[in-house]
Amino acid sequence: MGENKNRAIVPSSRVAVDTFAGRIHVEWDPDAAVTPLGQLPFFIVFLKVSGLYEAFVADCPLQYSSPNASQVRDVLGTLFLSVLAGHKRYAHITTIRSDRVNPELLGMTGVASEDSVRRALSQFDETEALTWLDRHIATCSRPVLGLAPWVLDTDNTVKQLYGKQEGAEKSYNPKKPGRPSHSYHSYFMGNTRLALGVEVEPGNQHTGKHVAVGLWKLLDAMPRELWPSFIRGDVSFGTEQIMSDAEDRNLHYLTKLRLTKNVKKAINRLIDRGEWVDAGHGFRGAESRIQLTGWTKDRRIIVLKRLIQGEVLITDDQLNLAFIETEDGIRKYEYQVLVTSLQDEILTIAQHYRDRGDCENCFDELKNHWGWGGFTTKDLQRCRIISRMVALVYNWWSLYTRLINPDKRHEAITSRPLMLESVARKTSHAGQTTVTITSSHAKATVVQAAMRELTAFFKELARTAEQLGIPDRVALIAKRAYRKMLPALRTNDGLKLLPTMG
Repeated sequence: MGENKNRAIVPSSRVAVDTFAGRIHVEWDPDAAVTPLGQLPFFIVFLKVSGLYEAFVADCPLQYSSPNASQVRDVLGTLFLSVLAGHKRYAHITTIRSDRVNPELLGMTGVASEDSVRRALSQFDETEALTWLDRHIATCSRPVLGLAPWVLDTDNTVKQLYGKQEGAEKSYNPKKPGRPSHSYHSYFMGNTRLALGVEVEPGNQHTGKHVAVGLWKLLDAMPRELWPSFIRGDVSFGTEQIMSDAEDRNLHYLTKLRLTKNVKKAINRLIDRGEWVDAGHGFRGAESRIQLTGWTKDRRIIVLKRLIQGEVLITDDQLNLAFIETEDGIRKYEYQVLVTSLQDEILTIAQHYRDRGDCENCFDELKNHWGWGGFTTKDLQRCRIISRMVALVYNWWSLYTRLINPDKRHEAITSRPLMLESVARKTSHAGQTTVTITSSHAKATVVQAAMRELTAFFKELARTAEQLGIPDRVALIAKRAYRKMLPALRTNDGLKLLPTMG
């Protein structure tokens, strides 16, 4: 009896459980070379053939002096896998440490620990790290900018904070007023949803004057021939500073104005004139020129109005709902006022601004499906570094998924289960390594066909682009990825077109 009490209990790798299908036996196999990201090898091929990933790792300014420290490639690979998987906290890194397939395919010796990743980010020189990441965001996005006319979308969003983080300041926060936050100043290529840059600042630096610094830094570093047709923003960008700076640079702009007292007077004048034209989507439009207080000149405004159809109206900030009581026989309208230097007709101007809705979807995706809503640390430096890291991985994935299916853009909540997540097992025999994928997705056969074609495309690209630099390789990839979106692109470079997934 005493001997049995002292005997160590060895947990069994097999357990019986009762299910609705009867009793089954469940086993654990901790040594199996498996991964839940079974389709990642195809994305790794994209990163290798394009040269994007290798250049990113080789150019990293992080250095270790201790032979026992995690290797730079392991730290960067761990962050890459974590961001790609949709993680929002450093603690989530533990979920990929048992991946026995993809780290090796990325050239890693192993997955770094959560603490190793945190320490690595703190060891960066902030200026060097941000310059490095900005350079590689540009390497990915700039070859795309010269392919067709494009629009630069800029926006500011808040990231709510709950601890004692550096830069956590109370400011405009529509969802949780009074909650400290960071302010994310973001810049995108509107036509393709590629991220061009992001600045993380204290929460109280959310206005246009703070956003303008990063905007002009981004554009002034870019060759003039790559500049957008115009810049587009919400009401926070309708400031004298941004508009005059754009005018000084001969750059067109389109933004929205707040419905201030003087703006409402302009609306009333147009109502009295009655010169309204079709502006699409149920809106009527009229134009005028006004010079508001603080403006150095008068500017063109487009007033849009739409008849209120129901009892609920989305207010000007598009965040709060206003409940409207309508009376029979009385027409009530909602109004929007745009200010622009563009000379297009009202219908075109209105559609240009409605197209900004796609940009809003992009901001939402990055906040909620990628890591912009997480990876929080006490210091602002690491928040700035990880925000750019997320933007870079997001760009790589956006190019890749567009290449697979140029007809439609899938957000991460759709593209990950479709093109990334599958159970896969790696086996080796007679010097040959095989990764066997098992997918439960309803479109598994369609994806399989697309991946076969994708592999053939990359083989052809590798032969065709063998002597090309990374920007030229990315440009070739972009021509295929965005050929349906940007019809002006030439497709006669000899590379085989991929079929669409539908």
